[in-house]
Amino acid sequence: MKKALTLFVLTALIMVLAACGGNNAGNAGNAGNTESGTGTEESAAKNSEKGSVGISMPTKSSERWVGDGANMKKEFEALGYGVDLQYAEDVIENQVSQIENMITKGVKVLVVAAIDGESLTDVLQKAADENIKVIAYDRLIKNTEHVSYYATFDNFKVGVLQASYLEEKLGLKDGKGPFNIELFAGSPDDNNAYFFFDGAMSVLQPYIDNGKLVVKSGQTSMEQVATLRWDGATAQSRMDNLLSANYASDTVHAVLSPYDGISIGIISSLKGVGYGSADKPMPVISGQDAELASVKSIIAGEQTSTVFKDTRELAKVAVSMAEAVIQGKEAEVNDTKTYDNGVKVVPSFLLEPVSVDKENYKQVLVDSGYYTEDELK
Repeated sequence: MKKALTLFVLTALIMVLAACGGNNAGNAGNAGNTESGTGTEESAAKNSEKGSVGISMPTKSSERWVGDGANMKKEFEALGYGVDLQYAEDVIENQVSQIENMITKGVKVLVVAAIDGESLTDVLQKAADENIKVIAYDRLIKNTEHVSYYATFDNFKVGVLQASYLEEKLGLKDGKGPFNIELFAGSPDDNNAYFFFDGAMSVLQPYIDNGKLVVKSGQTSMEQVATLRWDGATAQSRMDNLLSANYASDTVHAVLSPYDGISIGIISSLKGVGYGSADKPMPVISGQDAELASVKSIIAGEQTSTVFKDTRELAKVAVSMAEAVIQGKEAEVNDTKTYDNGVKVVPSFLLEPVSVDKENYKQVLVDSGYYTEDELK
């Protein structure tokens, strides 16, 4: 009996220890899963001699933000930093909470692509109280002095490129027209949306004024054409309404779209009423970000163009800025006048965007290694 009891106890003890070991292994496997928006990278931060950085991205629903986060994570880790990368899924409260957690964990610097550029004033004050510097990433953070630098592209030029492509394809410079056009803009809580729209309208407005471009819906102001959260489904619904109200017997010749995800929604709407056929070709449709689905759409002859912003280079700029502020140095900038956030003009580094269509996508996207040819099949 004593031997049996002893064997039973030993067996039970082994099972308990095995279970504990299994749980620890499972927890270790989950510790690095920050990109789900719920995990953390405490272990990576603790093991790094340089400490950790916090990266706050708006959403994983757009592939460009996934790429941005991955690119920065790779660059920071190559320099020896731990990385806490979080996605807030376009919920402002999530982003605020995630940034608060990063502050509590003592990150060295924050890199933030804001969901709403005006919603982070209080949480960035908390960062400043802990002497944590902030880099605004591609979206300007407004109404706070606690933004050290801004890494972005020449956003006004993005709009100019989009509209110039429409101008060229329609032959407006050659006096052709009139053509029917509808206008879409980005999210009204994103400062970039205004730069994109203003850049585009600097090209298109003269043609609207002289009648070569006709906006049959009459919707030409930012307030009328904005698309909350850059949502493709919202854009599709609006395009449905525009078509039913204004184009029962007329044709849409062009659509100004500020972003690929919006373009996809617009194209879905147009297809629903017969566009894309031999007797009813697609309008000229712009875009932005060179997202994979839209590049495939361009190759297939649906979306006409996109504006490529090489986020690999933007990640390098943001990481360079972050390391500079960690070391107490000044970061390299090339613009100190444009981006006034309501409290200060934020020193910025602006990268150059590139227009991409069916003619040059291989040169710009494939030859540079951004996509492989297999990915675009």
